[in-house]
Amino acid sequence: MRLTVFNGSNRGKASNTAILLEQFLAGFIEQAANEYETLYLIHEKDQTRCVEAFKEAETVLLAFPLYTDCMPGVVKTFIEYLEPLCGRDGNPALGFLVHSGFPESVHSHFVRRYLEKLSRRLGCRCLGTVIKGGSEGIRAQPERMSRKLFRLFFELGRIFGKTGQFDKKIVGQFARPVRFSKLGLLGARLGAKMGDMLYWNRLLKKHGAYDKRFARPYEPDKQ
Repeated sequence: MRLTVFNGSNRGKASNTAILLEQFLAGFIEQAANEYETLYLIHEKDQTRCVEAFKEAETVLLAFPLYTDCMPGVVKTFIEYLEPLCGRDGNPALGFLVHSGFPESVHSHFVRRYLEKLSRRLGCRCLGTVIKGGSEGIRAQPERMSRKLFRLFFELGRIFGKTGQFDKKIVGQFARPVRFSKLGLLGARLGAKMGDMLYWNRLLKKHGAYDKRFARPYEPDKQ
């Protein structure tokens, strides 16, 4: 299989999207005859090259994060450039990877419906959408904390490389939880509060600002 990958993250090669794709593609090329090309939308000033790559592709994987439930502007621009290809004979099969910092996959359900409609408008065979929540911390956390996730993405890529399809069982694992229970929501809030505190404290120490974390330079003078 020949796979053309579009990375739609604003962070480019330093993105969580790139990390997840690295694992997926490592599994994909377990099949010796498989090959892929990755294009980073944020680095393409002229979208013509991306459109040409799409036209010539056999199978396409478009991967991007959601920022507060919105896809990056570079992805929107790329999609607009594809408009002349709507209904063209020979358009590639099209699959999607959408991830976000939100743990609940429900945040990505509406964009999944949009992507299915996009596939129909382009006349592409839709391979489905892989949704993964809670991905924002991948870049910052130790690799050992992501080993299970990486193994699953590797296996997803390996199966895709053999069958041309996303494994439904793995996709289902990534999609959980769809929504938190009341108890799960309470635990998630406490965990996020502690995680955010540790993350920001580390950044403050890194930049020599930890001792000033409670400073209020714009507070009116009470004297």
